[in-house]
Parts: sequence; structure tokens; C-alpha cells
Amino acid sequence: MKYRKLGKTGLDVSVVGVGTWQYCGDWGRSFTAREVGGILGSAQASGINLVDTAECYGDHRSEQLIGEALPGRRADWLIATKFGHAYDRSGAKHQDFSAAGVREQLAASLKALRTDYVDILLFHSGDNEQLENQDLWAMLSRQREAGLIRYLGLSLHPDIQNNVYQTAKAAEYGLDVIEVLYNRLERTAEDAVLPMCREYGLGVLSRVPLSSGYLSGKYSPDSVFASDDVRESYHNRDERREKLLRAEKIKRYEVPAGVVMAQWAIAWPLRNPTVCSVIGGYKNEAQLQDAVQAAAMAAESGEGFD
Repeated sequence: MKYRKLGKTGLDVSVVGVGTWQYCGDWGRSFTAREVGGILGSAQASGINLVDTAECYGDHRSEQLIGEALPGRRADWLIATKFGHAYDRSGAKHQDFSAAGVREQLAASLKALRTDYVDILLFHSGDNEQLENQDLWAMLSRQREAGLIRYLGLSLHPDIQNNVYQTAKAAEYGLDVIEVLYNRLERTAEDAVLPMCREYGLGVLSRVPLSSGYLSGKYSPDSVFASDDVRESYHNRDERREKLLRAEKIKRYEVPAGVVMAQWAIAWPLRNPTVCSVIGGYKNEAQLQDAVQAAAMAAESGEGFD
């Protein structure tokens, strides 16, 4: 496994990390703590040290599974989670970026994760007005001083990938990490966000390297997804077909012969030296090994590595 410095934090982060949205059941199947423990155990054995989760991946469900899977292994992991979303008593999700609400979310995240602190806490896809809540950042600064948070950052909204304003605010507010949607199909972050992160010394986590599976090589332009698959609600039929048509061309003309497309796609963001780690959602150990091979592939290519 290769490692990069996570911006000015100085943390050594594995060039691939484990994303955990899939553990909450939004991608067509449920997971047990035993399954999650097996995946994370294999990840750790391969040298991966970053796990990325969120408060709203099933109302702390993903965090809970991680917490159940990591007893005795906390010091071996960098845990990133997020804030800004909550569930009401009916189970409906809503946004809550208030200082009091986020303080409750953080407490719930720590309880679910069975830990006294998180390494990275990220503002989760909020708008500019929500970002500029000074009471929120004052509260989080106090939590950081108390040792509950090591580093703060932003997870940029996927519909505003080139969010120059929020990236500049991250530097102004003394934040440390930017998480951004960036893959071979979705490259808007190259225009300004990634250069700004490099200028300001912000650590960059690149999420969704397989573009929600469209770059996995498993699907054709006519593929249909199950009704309980999140891709059915996030993308309409025309959007899915357009992405899959582009992915088919990429597979034909860019992926070298004999190379597994999923591995190539996970490695692709690491060509940019500003990217510190690529976070993918792996549903089993075979998919995890694609990430491990991608890290080796990227290092062998020399692209983005010293």
C-alpha cells in the first residue's frame, strides 16, 4: 500500500480508503457487523487505514456497523464522518446544520462508532448560507479543542462539484480537508477546486471513483437497476444511459487490454497528485481487492507519485 500526506494535517493516509454508504442498505442489500468486519479486516491487512462514513447513512447505521467491527483496532484507522443531516421520529431525513443539532449528531456519531473522537469531521453537502453559520464553527472549534475532533473539512455537494466559494471558505475558516466527487466521468473539480486545494494545502479525498458503478465495467447502456437501488432515485433513465454510453467508450478506448476496468477507474483519480486518497464503496472482499490492485497499479505507473 502507498500513502500520501493529507494536506497540511500531516496524516499519512492510504491512497485508497473504504467508503461505507452501501452498508446502510440503500444499494439493494443489507449488511451485518460480521460482513463489515470481514471487509475492514481485509482492508487493514492490505494496509488501508481510512474509512469514510456519514451521519445519514441509515441514521448512523453505517457508523454503528463500523463501531461493532473495530473493537481493539481503533488506533489503526483514520475515521472520517460527516454532519448536517438528521432523522425525525417518523424516519424522514432532513437537514440540520444548527450548532445544537450538529452537536447532537456528533454525540450520536461517537456513540455509534464506539470511539472518543473522530479523525475528520466533514460539513456534509450543505449550501453557502449553512456554511456561513459562525455559531456552528465556534461550537466545532470547541469540540476540536476538547479532543472530540482532530480535523475539520467540507464534503462538497455533488451537484456543485466546482464549488470555488466553499473551497475558499475552507481555507478562510482554517479547515483541513475537502472531499469531492471526482472520477473519469465527472471531472469538473479539475477546473478550480483541485488547484485551489493544492494552493491552500487542503487534503483531498476523492469519492465515487466508479461513478456509482457506471465505471465498473459490469453494465451496458441498457442495464436496469432494482427498485431499491439508490441509482433508481438519483439518476433518471436518460442520465444513466448517457453515463453508461460514455463508460462503454472509455472501456473501449482508454482502459488497456487485460486491465480490469474497475481497478483502472479507482486508480484514475490518483493521477492527480493533489488527490490524497480515493474512497470507493466496496460490497465484498473481491471488490475491496480491486481497490488494493488499483493502488498498486497507480504506484507502478508513477503518475502522481514521487
